[in-house]
Amino acid sequence: MDLHFETISGVGALMRAGEVTSTELTELMLARIDALDPQLNAFITVTADSALDRARLADDELRRGVDRGPLHGIPIAVKDLFATAGVRTTGGSKLHEHWIPDHDATAVRKLTEAGAVLLGKTGLHELAYGVTSINPWFGAIHNPWATSCDPGGSSGGSAVAVAAGMAYAALGTDTGCSVRQPAHCCGIVGHKPTFGLVSKAGVLDLVWSMDHVGPLARSVDDAAVVLDAIAGPDRCDPYSSGADQRDTFRSGVHSLAGTMVGVVRHHFFDGHGDVIGVVDAALDSLRSQGATLVELDITDITEAGAAIDCISAEAAVLHRRDLHERPEAFSDEVRGKLENDQAISVTDYIAAQHFRRGFTSRVERLFDECDVMATPTATIVAAPIDDRPADYRYHATKNTSIFDFTGHPSVSVPCGFTDTGLPVGLMFTGAMFDDRGVLGMARAFEQTTGWHLEHPPL
Repeated sequence: MDLHFETISGVGALMRAGEVTSTELTELMLARIDALDPQLNAFITVTADSALDRARLADDELRRGVDRGPLHGIPIAVKDLFATAGVRTTGGSKLHEHWIPDHDATAVRKLTEAGAVLLGKTGLHELAYGVTSINPWFGAIHNPWATSCDPGGSSGGSAVAVAAGMAYAALGTDTGCSVRQPAHCCGIVGHKPTFGLVSKAGVLDLVWSMDHVGPLARSVDDAAVVLDAIAGPDRCDPYSSGADQRDTFRSGVHSLAGTMVGVVRHHFFDGHGDVIGVVDAALDSLRSQGATLVELDITDITEAGAAIDCISAEAAVLHRRDLHERPEAFSDEVRGKLENDQAISVTDYIAAQHFRRGFTSRVERLFDECDVMATPTATIVAAPIDDRPADYRYHATKNTSIFDFTGHPSVSVPCGFTDTGLPVGLMFTGAMFDDRGVLGMARAFEQTTGWHLEHPPL
């Protein structure tokens, strides 16, 4: 058995049977980080000493009959955008390179309370504002399927840590694509929960009204285990939905038979043919398993894309003081984006927010006609770090950003590989707060295909 790629439930069962300890799992992960991270650069900070302390505590608790649940003693990683008490939190930026918080982000605190062991902080695109995780301050992060390629972004380090067997799961954030597109690029599962379901308190902001916190994992069940731990209301987050999530996300759809799957061809399937071919084959698999595919349309999708660009004015507001006082702390790339955001007028921003309400309602009504939508996660695969296509950002974000804009839950699951051996993701999206249904559909697909069992040839 290769413990590096075992599921959370799998290693959890081994721990409870006395066949392995949390300390041994943590040592295994730390050794793998030592071996692989020099070429992958997934981590900014590795917290080896505190991880081992926490693992020994988890082992002691189990011996005393204290079991905190499925994440008890499980080594995980956290994107370096989440505050961690006593551990440097950089945001992948020179702005925060020396910041050591005195508190944990709510999601980090909840993971600790659930018994998880924090291995360290993963790298990301600068300030989470990009899709490649090519970071000018901390170096490019490399895709484990092809180390000359990027892993997607901005949660590239989290995706690589999970895909390469250096952590059993990781936290990421998603403002335009940043959990799901790295999952697509690295052949793993990435879930963007319904907006407000998971607290953002203690997470460095990018675009307040579109930022989401979500898990990256090697299976849908593992993602659901993490979501179980971190979901729920938080008075420290003004965007928290206030809805108390008491049911597990690990239950739900177990068969595709009789399900209705909406397919929106316009916009979502406009892209590179190698990706579209893999996704069309995945749709054929859904149909062969008993799902009914329903053709749908979102008529004002182009207007939505323009509105999303206007909402990014929030990023300029967030960083306006530092742009004025510390312009050298931004790369040319990110500074240019923020300067463009500053040029967005208040009138255009307000109009975009008004359009957003109506558009979100129209998307929500589509779920009267289907259980979920199924689309490509992105319409381009991971690109060479030194030679990215001019249309890379557009095709990396155009499908995912729509559901950051509306707030609907969506998950990317592996659905195959291109002829060049790069992973492709299939994205399921559902009605507001139907995260359990979305994950259930993704699980049913996953169990009939087995693509999530493929691992990079490291």
